Amino acid sequence: MIAFLNSGLAGSGPDSTRADVCVYGSTSGAITAAVQTARMGKTVILLSPTNHLGGMSTSGLGFTDFGSEEALGGLSREFYHRLYLHYQDVSAWVWQKRGDFKDKGQGAPAFIADKELATVFEPAVAEKVFGEMLKEAGVRVLIGRLDRDKGVRKEGNRITSVCLEDGTDLSARMFIDATYEGDLLAGVGVSYTIGREPNSTYGETVNGIQAQHSKKNQLPDGISPYVVKDDPASGLLPHVNPSAGGADGFGDKRLQSYCYRMVLTDVPENRIPVEKPDSYNERDYEILFRCIEAGQSHFFKLSMMPNRKTDSNNSAGLSCDAIGANYGDDWNYAEAGYAKRAEVERMHESWQRGLIWTLQHHPRIPQAIRDFYANWGLPKDEFSDNRNWAYDIYVREGRRMVSDYVMTEHNCSGKVIADDSIGMGAYTMDSHHTQRYVTESGMLKNEGDIQKHIPKPYPIAYRAIVPKANECSNLLVPWALSASHMAFGSIRMEPVFMGLGQSAATAACLAIDEGTSVQDVAYPKLRDRLLKDGVILSLGNPDSN
Repeated sequence: MIAFLNSGLAGSGPDSTRADVCVYGSTSGAITAAVQTARMGKTVILLSPTNHLGGMSTSGLGFTDFGSEEALGGLSREFYHRLYLHYQDVSAWVWQKRGDFKDKGQGAPAFIADKELATVFEPAVAEKVFGEMLKEAGVRVLIGRLDRDKGVRKEGNRITSVCLEDGTDLSARMFIDATYEGDLLAGVGVSYTIGREPNSTYGETVNGIQAQHSKKNQLPDGISPYVVKDDPASGLLPHVNPSAGGADGFGDKRLQSYCYRMVLTDVPENRIPVEKPDSYNERDYEILFRCIEAGQSHFFKLSMMPNRKTDSNNSAGLSCDAIGANYGDDWNYAEAGYAKRAEVERMHESWQRGLIWTLQHHPRIPQAIRDFYANWGLPKDEFSDNRNWAYDIYVREGRRMVSDYVMTEHNCSGKVIADDSIGMGAYTMDSHHTQRYVTESGMLKNEGDIQKHIPKPYPIAYRAIVPKANECSNLLVPWALSASHMAFGSIRMEPVFMGLGQSAATAACLAIDEGTSVQDVAYPKLRDRLLKDGVILSLGNPDSN
C-alpha cells in the first residue's frame, strides 16, 4: 500500500461505511473529487479498487497532454504547481543535474516558470503529491472493488449504497463514478455506449471507421497480413481482421487501442534489464520484423522526464499499442469481468516487455536498432512493488454515458457552445488505432488513428456528467461522461479529468446543501463556487480567472 493508506486515513470504525459522498475510482479525477468534497466540509469516502492512487498520472503518463495551460485551474492546476515546486529543490535531482535536463514537454516547456507549473514529472513524485493532498484534506480511503453483479442498491432512481466484493456495504447521499471504465454507472443502470458511433448519429465527420483518414502511426506499404507471407491459406496474423468492417463513417463497437506507458531509464545504477517474458511467442512480433524489412526504424517515444526516465508511448505503425487486443467478437475490456481484464492486462504487459527484449536482442533485428535500444531498462525506483512496471494499463476509452446532453465534434470545433460550463477541453480530437485489417489490395494496415485540430479551448457541459433524471438522481460521471467517441478523444486528458472531478464534487456538495438531485443543481450557484475555487470555465472572460 502507498503511505497515506497506512497513515490513519483508511476507513475504520462506525462511520467508515457512511459518508455524504462516495467517490469510486483510483484515478486522478477520483482524487480531486474526494479532496474537493472534503474541502467543502462534507464527509467523503474515496473507494479505490487498487492500492495505488492516481491512475495514469502515477502510472507513467508523466509527459502531460495539456492542450492549453490557460485552461488549467483549480485542483488540477494545484497538482501541477506542487510538482513544479518539488523540482525546484536540488535534492529532487538524484540521477541527473537540473541543468542537464532538456526543458521540453508536450507542446509546452517541461517547467513553465511564469505560471509555476510542471508538465513533465516522475510517477513516484506524482503519487507522493496526490498522497499529500489527500492527507491534508483528511480524506478517508478504502480499498475494495464494486461487486459488479449485485453491488448497487437503489430506491427508485436514487442510489442508497454500493456493495463490495467482500460484502462491505457503503452508503452515501451522493456518488461519483471516477473510474476509467464506467463500472459504477453500468451497475446503476445508466444508459451508455461503447465504441464508435456512425457519423450520422450526431452529424459528425471523423467518427466511425476511418480507413482513408488513418494516416498517422501507419504501417509501411507492402506488409503481408498472413502467417506465411502472401499465402492467404496460412491464416491471418494475430489480431488482424479480414476487412475494415464497413465503409468510412460507419459505426462499430471496437475500442481504440490500449498500452502501458513505459517508464524506462538509461542510468546504469538505477536500471534493471528487461527480461524475455515467459509467455514470449516469436509469432507475436512477426509484424515488427516485417515493418523493419519495409523500412520502419523507430518504435516508441523516449520522451524524457526528470532523472533520466522516459514516458514511452505509442508513436509508430508498430509500437506499444497492442492494436485489437482489448476486444473480441463477443467481449470488450470495459465490460469484461475482473479476471478477464487481468488477463488482458497481462497480455499487454507481456507484449510490451517482449517488444523491448526483441528490439534489444532478437537476431532478426538489425544491429543498429539493437544498439539504439540497448541501454534502456526499467528504473529501480519506480513501481518497486510491481516488478518495476506501471500499475495501470492506459484505458483510453471504455464505456461512455448517454445522457440528455452529448458532447460531440461540434462542441470541440466551437460550432456548439455549452452554456453550463464546468471546465475546458483543449486537446486535439484524438483516437488511437482500433484495428489492423487487410486492404482490398491485400496489404496489412492500421485503422482508427484520427487527430483533428480544434480551433481553441471549449466549454464542457455540466449536463454531460449527469445521467438522465429518470435513471439516477444522485450520480455524477466526470470521466465516462456523455460524449461521442471523437469528442471524448479530446476531453479524456488527465488535466481535464482532474478538473471535472473537482466540478462533479462541487455539484454533489451543492445538491446535498440544496436537498435536490444532481440534475436540479442551480447552475449559477455551481458556477459561482467553481469560479471561487479557481476553475476555468471560459477563456477571455474576466470572471473565469
